[in-house]
Amino acid sequence: MWSPTEEEKYGVVICSFRGTVPQGLVLELGETVQILEKCEGWYRGVSIKKPSVKGIFPANYIHLKKAIVSNRGQYETVVPLEDSVVTEVTATLQEWAVLWKQLYVKHKVDLFYKLRHVMNELIDLRRQLLSGHLTQDQVREVKRHLTVRLDWGNEHLGLDLVPRKDFEVVDSDQISVSDLYKMHLSSRHSVQQSTSQVDTIRQRHGEACRMPVPHHFFLSLKSFTYNTIGEDTDVFFSLYDVREGKQISERFMVRLNKNGGPRNPEKIDRMCALFTDLSSKDMKRDLYIVAHVIRIGRMLLNDSKKGPPHLHYRRPYGCAVLSIMDVLQSISEIKEEKDFVLKVYTCNNENEWCQIHENIIRKSSTKYTAPSSNYGLIISLQLLRGDMEQIRRENPMIFNRGVSVTRKLGFPDVIMPGDIRNDLYLTLEKGDFERGGKSVQKNIEVTMYVLYADGEILKDCISLGSGEPSRSAYHSFVLYHNNSPRWGEIIKLPIPIDRFRGSHLRFEFRHCSTKDKGEKKLFGFAFTPLMRDDGTTLSDDIHELYVYKCDENSTFNNHALYLGLPCCKEDYNGCPNIPSSLIFQRSTKETFSVSTQLSSTKLTQNVDLLALLKWKAYPDRVMDILGRLRHVSGEEIVKFLQDILDTLFVVLDDNTEKYGLLVFQSLVFIINLLRDSKYFHFRPVMDTYIQKHFAGALAYKELIRCLKWYMDRSAELVRQDHIQEAMRALEYLFKFIVQSRILYSRATCGMEEEQFRSSIQELFQSIRFVLSLDSRSSETLIFTQAALLNSFPAIFDELLQMFTVQEVAEFVRGTLGSMPSTVHIGQSMDVVKLQSIARTVDSRLFSFSESRRILLPVVLHHIHLHLRQQKELLICSGILSSIFSIIKTSSLEGDVVEEVEMMVESLLDVLLQTLLTIMSKSQSQEAGEYVSCLLSLLRQMSDTHFQHLLDNFQSKDELKEFLLKIFCVFRNLMKMSVFPRDWMVMRLLTSNIIVTTVQYLSSALHKNFTETDFDFKVWNSYFSLAVLFINQPSLQLENATPPKRKKILDKYGDMRVMMAYELFSMWQNLGEHKIHFIPGMIGPFLGVTLVPQPEVRNIMIPIFHDMMDWEQRKNGNFKQVEAELIDKLDSLVSEGKGDENYRELFSLLLLEKIEQETWRETGISFVTSVTRLMERLLDYRDCMKGDETENKKIGCTVNLMNFYKSEINKEEMYIRYIHKLCDMHLQAENYTEAAFTLLLYCELLQWEDRPLREFLHYPSQSEWQRKEGLCRKIIHYFNKGKSWEFGIPLCRELAIQYESLYDYQSLSWIRKMEATYYDNIMEQQRLEPEFFRVGFYGRKFPFFLRNKEYVCRGHDYERLEAFQQRMLSEFPQAIAMQHPNHPDDSILQCDAQYLQIYAVTPIPDNIDVLQMDRVPDRIKSFYRVNNIRKFRYDRPFHKGPKDKENEFKSLWIERTTLTLTHSLPGISRWFEVERRELVEVSPLENAIQVVENKNQELRTLISQYQHKQMHGNINLLSMCLNGVIDAAVNGGIARYQEAFFDKDYITKHPGDAEKITQLKELMQEQVHVLGVGLAVHEKFVHPEMRPLHKKLIDQFQMMRSSLYHELPGLDKLSPACSGSSTPRSNVLVSHGPMSPESIKLVHRHSPLNLLGSVRHSSSSLSSHTSSETGNLVILTDSSVGETAEDMYHMQASPSTSSLSSTHSAPSQMINSAPSSARGSPSLQISTRHSPGDDDVAASPPGPDRAVPCIPQLSWKMDSLQISSAP
Repeated sequence: MWSPTEEEKYGVVICSFRGTVPQGLVLELGETVQILEKCEGWYRGVSIKKPSVKGIFPANYIHLKKAIVSNRGQYETVVPLEDSVVTEVTATLQEWAVLWKQLYVKHKVDLFYKLRHVMNELIDLRRQLLSGHLTQDQVREVKRHLTVRLDWGNEHLGLDLVPRKDFEVVDSDQISVSDLYKMHLSSRHSVQQSTSQVDTIRQRHGEACRMPVPHHFFLSLKSFTYNTIGEDTDVFFSLYDVREGKQISERFMVRLNKNGGPRNPEKIDRMCALFTDLSSKDMKRDLYIVAHVIRIGRMLLNDSKKGPPHLHYRRPYGCAVLSIMDVLQSISEIKEEKDFVLKVYTCNNENEWCQIHENIIRKSSTKYTAPSSNYGLIISLQLLRGDMEQIRRENPMIFNRGVSVTRKLGFPDVIMPGDIRNDLYLTLEKGDFERGGKSVQKNIEVTMYVLYADGEILKDCISLGSGEPSRSAYHSFVLYHNNSPRWGEIIKLPIPIDRFRGSHLRFEFRHCSTKDKGEKKLFGFAFTPLMRDDGTTLSDDIHELYVYKCDENSTFNNHALYLGLPCCKEDYNGCPNIPSSLIFQRSTKETFSVSTQLSSTKLTQNVDLLALLKWKAYPDRVMDILGRLRHVSGEEIVKFLQDILDTLFVVLDDNTEKYGLLVFQSLVFIINLLRDSKYFHFRPVMDTYIQKHFAGALAYKELIRCLKWYMDRSAELVRQDHIQEAMRALEYLFKFIVQSRILYSRATCGMEEEQFRSSIQELFQSIRFVLSLDSRSSETLIFTQAALLNSFPAIFDELLQMFTVQEVAEFVRGTLGSMPSTVHIGQSMDVVKLQSIARTVDSRLFSFSESRRILLPVVLHHIHLHLRQQKELLICSGILSSIFSIIKTSSLEGDVVEEVEMMVESLLDVLLQTLLTIMSKSQSQEAGEYVSCLLSLLRQMSDTHFQHLLDNFQSKDELKEFLLKIFCVFRNLMKMSVFPRDWMVMRLLTSNIIVTTVQYLSSALHKNFTETDFDFKVWNSYFSLAVLFINQPSLQLENATPPKRKKILDKYGDMRVMMAYELFSMWQNLGEHKIHFIPGMIGPFLGVTLVPQPEVRNIMIPIFHDMMDWEQRKNGNFKQVEAELIDKLDSLVSEGKGDENYRELFSLLLLEKIEQETWRETGISFVTSVTRLMERLLDYRDCMKGDETENKKIGCTVNLMNFYKSEINKEEMYIRYIHKLCDMHLQAENYTEAAFTLLLYCELLQWEDRPLREFLHYPSQSEWQRKEGLCRKIIHYFNKGKSWEFGIPLCRELAIQYESLYDYQSLSWIRKMEATYYDNIMEQQRLEPEFFRVGFYGRKFPFFLRNKEYVCRGHDYERLEAFQQRMLSEFPQAIAMQHPNHPDDSILQCDAQYLQIYAVTPIPDNIDVLQMDRVPDRIKSFYRVNNIRKFRYDRPFHKGPKDKENEFKSLWIERTTLTLTHSLPGISRWFEVERRELVEVSPLENAIQVVENKNQELRTLISQYQHKQMHGNINLLSMCLNGVIDAAVNGGIARYQEAFFDKDYITKHPGDAEKITQLKELMQEQVHVLGVGLAVHEKFVHPEMRPLHKKLIDQFQMMRSSLYHELPGLDKLSPACSGSSTPRSNVLVSHGPMSPESIKLVHRHSPLNLLGSVRHSSSSLSSHTSSETGNLVILTDSSVGETAEDMYHMQASPSTSSLSSTHSAPSQMINSAPSSARGSPSLQISTRHSPGDDDVAASPPGPDRAVPCIPQLSWKMDSLQISSAP
């Protein structure tokens, strides 16, 4: 039993189900299903893909997911209970899958692979998100990656942009249109943008300081492949600035063993450092990574004697450098480490060791030695960006490797408040020591200790470099034999802050002897305390220390003994009375220098700062100390921020009168210091101080007093720097004031509340006073006002702690209201003013509805002013966006009617005006902002708002102006495409708002402008808007994918239908005024009806009936409607609108309406005509837009053109299509057809001077000029098409015109042209085209071809097979019919395409020219194939019993003659068959025609040789003669004799006596012609061909003798009678009689009519020449068919219709065949050979039967060809 499911509602298919059971639902793997019912392991439900189809499927094929069910029951909807990003990814992947496959089909391979990669990434990220194992940060990161990829794919696939907030798709109903616009904008080009969009829409007004992004270098030492040292080494890496010549970072130290590996095995793969906090400025410096290599071992590397082996010294070895500028580009581009090899150079002179890196950088190659090989330090580098927290988060692997953080010397650009640091960097600079009586210089080593006040050595306070632990003593490296060493080694002293005071450094100097014992002898020391007596730290400077003598026996136990001594010159000046008897004597000639640099957040070196902190010690200097605070560096101030602030407020409390102003100034200075980006991060420290540590309960009074005093003096002072500084510090001053008042209030239980309030009131009066001053004359005053306005919005939150929302709002309103409202102050001030308003709108204060009611009027007032003046549009739009955003948010929670009302009154009109101005300038960015503002406002408006708006217009003119404006803006919005195509969400919302607004406004339009006050302009504007709206691309749901369509319909419905109903009802409301919109609105309304939405069509089509009716009433006809409809239909259909359904619906709806009318007949005729036009237009469009062939396109165009001319009589459209057709012909290079097409237009024009308007590409000119131009163009095309005979009459026509105008120059030109054409006719070669009859059968063909037959003029060189292939490729669905019979009804009515094709023979009209002997064949050739309207084809058949001995007796021919609608060539390469006639030709008549044709062919050829028209080569004549004589000898003509000269035949056919006589005469004539031919042949034959000639003479004698008995008198004819003329010059010469045994008919192939002058006789099949061998090849038995039944068998298929392959022909073989000699279509007649005959012709050439070689000749069989049979 099926029961509804409760929990199981939604699932995913985990195994495909084929639906093999009854009611089974076919499901694919991965589909989602909605489950409705369940029953024993089965579910019943629907696939989300096809929600209309319900079915059952197995429960175990489904993985269930949790879902939210709404509207339970029959129409329930189910939404999966999962992260919305997961849902979106799932849906998107399903959508992409289809498009992805299409990419492959469309060969977009690159995108195909990229998308596949992205899809795989999405699947993987989705899996991670679903796993549920991610932290919140990781989830956020995964979502960021997902959305970036989704946006990328959507963009590249041309899909819609998805607006998001916090990675989730936003609901457009929940946010304002302005915010939606911004989301789209921020997503637009931000496939990389990772942060959520709307929340990070920048603070557009006075952007907060941008944090500088620090850079970091990650360096890892891979290996030191330089094993020649053989000792342990220390490598020190640091960053060095070449320009400044100093190290800028700490050192990173790596300790290596003698094999080059780390000394500590745990450090393997962990020798890495992070050089941190490099600013963008640092990155532009010329930085180098410098590596110093110090070896630890013997004094001299190669001298084992120098020093005992157990003593190890630190000795300089080598140095390597790498320029960061050189590698920065390469490491910036990649995200991983990149390896570099650093060569280690050794120093030539140890004394210059401290400069070795500079020498290497400067390439001073004399001072160092390059290594022998390329090996060295192999390091990898990586550039990282971001603060340390981010780096740790993004690169956990680096920190897992135990990276050593190596800091900059000094502070970074941004000092973080929690960054506690106390580092003293000491550089061992140089020393100068005495020889001490030695002959050689000393090897000096310095040892340093840090000692506390009690003499204890501080442990672990010396660091040689990051990467190694700190130590208690430092030993310098030793320079060999050098009494003036220069070290330049930097040591970090991380001394605890509590041990700093009282500590000192002691440096001990020892000489390292290299003698046997190798002892180190102490000979002196120096020291320095870390702090001065005044409490300041050792200054950042070089300190030259005194050196005191001592020896190994000296004791340092009592450090007080030397601490009393001066450590340096400054110290000596401080204590001159030093007793000389002390234990340590100063060595006056020896010095030792160190330099120090302090990086401490706890210690100061500044005397003024210390004086302030200890002000009580100097009571008389307080004023001076406060004044000097401004000169203390920012770093020092932020380090001691809390102490300084405490001190300042204590000073203030001590003596308010005396110190008040100075403390105020100091406070202002400190507050403004924190505005600097370097210290911006200390603002939270300041905030914390105010909240938790500030204790100045009385301070507020003095602060208010000072602030007011400053403001009141702003009108008087010229220099206002200190006033401006105070204005900039307003925010924090107010924080102090408010906190101070709170503290006071707490302490006194709210005493002096009134005084406080009144003092604040007075302060605001002062603020208003400053703002109201006229600043045009004073630039300093402008800056003061600007500073005040910038800071002003920041104090609202502080005031809200002490005052109510309304009170603060009143303060603000008064202040904003005090600004001059005119827009003239000057642009910069306008900007500041608006920015201040913008920040007011963005403040928390504005989010309270109570404050908005107070503030909105003044805000809107200022915006209104600026919009009126078109100033500062971008800032204004930003403010408006914020207001709309707030109002939208508030409207979801409460009532905003009043606020919207204010905005409508103040803004609507000016917004429309602004938009019209912006749109006229096409500023799309600003237009988008303002459109979104307008839409936000319209969307917030309710019925009452619209009602108020429309009621508030004073007059109808005002209302009219408003309606025109808003309709115009809406129209522009749709025309200009303000929002890009892929902003679908935005476009749909816009459409929805427009349709809603129009519904409100249409009633006002109807009410006010219909009856007496009808206004055409407003109505026209309304109709144009409605039409544009319905035609919007974004609303054409038919083009959308099914899920997208469903989504849109669910949310908005079909808005086209809503607008169509609105449009129709408004049309009906027009009444008699409808006539004003005829014919103007016909085109637009027609466009609407062509929208493929049935409902819209049903609503709108009847309007045409209405229009016809109104015009009929007014004019008695509807000519205007008719003309306009036809014109517009043409252009709209060609744009791709309309379809077959529309045609049917149009006809159906209108005919139904017209039935009732009195003008029914004309109406029906018109609708029928338009319907037929639509048929043709749709055919035309389908041809044009598809990949259709030229033929189809031309056919369609001709069909449509003729329709316009004959049926509708629209001359302009007819001419347009003439030109379209002409262009198509030119494109296909059909120049003759193009000329005939243009001729149609030319014939419409007269030789008159009537002026013609500009039309198509023709300028405005006179009719005579246009006709002349056309004639010239047509002549040019005829010339290109080699149809000079057609061009000549036009030349003559032009000549007559030029002569009549005495334009002799043009006359001369045209006459020369004419003469050239005559020359061309005689000299240039032209090809005779083939003609083919094509039948198009079946209902699948286009309307203009359906069930019709055409004759087509083939292309040059095109034979039947090629033509057939071409037609089949043009109609790939078509089936070729294999027989010539006319098809029956089953084929005509079937839903398929059948093609029936065969060759036809042209029947020339101009027969006279062809019969004139002296006319050259080049002229005749033209008339044989041009101006042809009739064609024929023959089909052989047997009538009565078949005579097996001689089948020619019963062989009849069925001859079909086709007459075309127009002659070929014409405006098309093919024309329809108009009439067909069928006659039967008897065997005797057929024989007469065949012999007659052959005689004519021979005569023509012989005549050409006689009149020297054929030069040189006699091969053509040889072959022709050979073919006729050979066949006659071997029984060809004998067959005719047997058949027709037989007494039985004559008895049975008494009526044929005359024809028999005619055949006899023709045979006689053939013998005579052959005689003449042989005589000519003898005259021209080549000596080598004499044997052939002799053979021909012998065979001719045999032929004569065989005919002797039948034709007495034949022997009188002599082969030598070459001069005699034929007795019947008008009879077409024929070849010998045909033998049915030997006939083989083959259609012509060669485009050159190769055998034009050698048409083969019935027996000439044997003369078949192969171009490959050049020899005459004789056809053997195998070439000839077996049975007589095969005779004349039709071959329709392209593969079998040809007997021979295509060959080329020499140029001298040109068209000279009489057209009657052409063969029937694709026929083959074959006969059985008589056995026993001596088969001379059929045997292959042998030595005794040599056939002459004819190398220049290649040809193929080309007409009725008959093979002789033995």
